[in-house]
Amino acid sequence: MWMKTVFWGLLVFMLVATTMAVEYGARSHNSGPWSWCDPATGYKVSALTGCRAMVKLQCVGSQVPEAVLRDCCQQLADINNEWCRCGDLSSMLRSVYQELGVREGKEVLPGCRKEVMKLTAASVPEVCKVPIPNPSGDRAGVCYWAAYPDV
Repeated sequence: MWMKTVFWGLLVFMLVATTMAVEYGARSHNSGPWSWCDPATGYKVSALTGCRAMVKLQCVGSQVPEAVLRDCCQQLADINNEWCRCGDLSSMLRSVYQELGVREGKEVLPGCRKEVMKLTAASVPEVCKVPIPNPSGDRAGVCYWAAYPDV
C-alpha cells in the first residue's frame, strides 16, 4: 500500500515539475542572467564603435590612439549588465566579419587573420579592466567564447 502511495506521489511531483520547467523555460538557452541580453526580449545590443576601431587597429599591429581606447572602454563599461558585455563584443565581431566578407581562416584585414581578431576582441574587457562574469565564477578578463571556433 505505501509503495503505491510513494509511486503516485512521485508521479504527481514529476508532472508538476515538468509543467513548471516548460512554463519557465528550464534548460533553454535563454535561462540565466544572460537571458536579459537577448535582443528578442527587447535588449538593445551596443554597437561598440570605439571597440570596433580599436580591435581593427590592434589586429594589424597599429598603435591605438588614447581617445579610441578611452571610447571603447567607456562604451563597454556603459553596458550595465556585465553578462551582456561579451555578447555585445561577439555581435560587434560578427558584424565586422560580415562587413568585410570574411570566411574561416582568411585574413580579415591585410596582416590580420580572423583568429587573431577574435582573440583581440575577446581580450577587450581585460585591456579596459571592465569586469565580466565567467562560468567558473571568476571575474576573468577574456570572453569565454574565444575558445570556440564559431565566433
